[in-house]
Amino acid sequence: MNTLTAVPPKDLKEVASSLVRLGATSYGGPAIMGIMQAELQEKRKWVTKERFLEGLSVANMVPGATATQLGIFLGYARGGWWGGLIGGLCFVLPAFVIMLGLTVAYASFGVTPVARSALYGLGPVVIGLFAIAIYRLGKSAMSTTLEIAIAVLAAAASAATPVGIVAILILAGLAGLVLFHAGLFLFHSRRPRAVILCAAAFVAVLVAAWWLNGPAAGAVVARGVPDPRSLVDIGGYFLKVGAFTIGGGLTMIAFIQDQVVGQFGWLTAREFVDGLALGQLTPGPVLMIAAYVGYKVAGAAGAAVAATAAFLPSFVIMLVILPVLDRVRKLAWMRAVMKGMAPAVIGVLAVSLVRLAPAALPDPFTIAILVATLLALTMTKLGAFKLMIAGAALGILRSRLPFMAGFKSAGRLLGGWLSP
Repeated sequence: MNTLTAVPPKDLKEVASSLVRLGATSYGGPAIMGIMQAELQEKRKWVTKERFLEGLSVANMVPGATATQLGIFLGYARGGWWGGLIGGLCFVLPAFVIMLGLTVAYASFGVTPVARSALYGLGPVVIGLFAIAIYRLGKSAMSTTLEIAIAVLAAAASAATPVGIVAILILAGLAGLVLFHAGLFLFHSRRPRAVILCAAAFVAVLVAAWWLNGPAAGAVVARGVPDPRSLVDIGGYFLKVGAFTIGGGLTMIAFIQDQVVGQFGWLTAREFVDGLALGQLTPGPVLMIAAYVGYKVAGAAGAAVAATAAFLPSFVIMLVILPVLDRVRKLAWMRAVMKGMAPAVIGVLAVSLVRLAPAALPDPFTIAILVATLLALTMTKLGAFKLMIAGAALGILRSRLPFMAGFKSAGRLLGGWLSP
């Protein structure tokens, strides 16, 4: 399905309703991809596990907000070009409305304890969903020793080197091309030349990525200081962020912080930290902090312009790439490239999971929620949304019931005794 032709209205309605619900209830930044896997791939069967991994690879390689681009990919897989457009919009719009509402409320009342408690309980559930998604996808992506080796090397590169996600996936794709395509025909007269070219490209990409020092290297530094009173300048700045920053929403946040606080002086460091806190309370893509920045400097119009400009490149890039990908993904060499990238994605996601876990699991109570989530996902048919609601409810109960508050205090005391 790769054209602008009409699709059944029920498919587009399903795309819209599913992505709206995900955009309004999914927390966890990168972990949102695990929720998408549980709901749209595992439960609704929109795509196979192999195709889902292809979407993850593409979303991680191109500039823009990764979770939004994966939502566009899944909408496209279900409802064609219009499904991709509608799915992406339905995923982003709830987060914008909620972020704008929280920003206005925060200016008047601050963040309520109930909201913080709900987020506390959501954290371990999101980590559990993310872990199960990596496990299920890993079983499909790593069926051979070579694929396991690619995943381990990708994880090591992500954890211990400044190479960056994009370079890791490109290197894995080149390895897949050699191991699963050119390597199968080494005795063919032209295949050794292809292997040598792939090896040379591998070394060139590795050296360039190391020299550029990380995933934020694709960010284009704005020249001059944009005028925060000008909607055109605000839109132009966030358009550059969305179009040229590679590495996902977290990388974009680091870049925005460096620019709007350190270089432009649009916000103070305290104001930006407040925006990050609101971002943690807002479901959907983490890049929605653009709406907060826009609101702080130019009100509601600034929020709308900043969010639109930040996400527009993701839509344009994905809706241009996906029809082309549909045509070339059946070619033998492209299948080999994707076969190399799939385990690398698993390795990178595993590192992301390890890095996210400490913040989401600060005490024994949250660890207990995580264990219960893993058991529910493996032994029952409970969906992701019910588990997330249960986690939020437990977080609120923990703050309200004396014995649960005492449980948390005991956990902190025990942690203090065990720490060196």
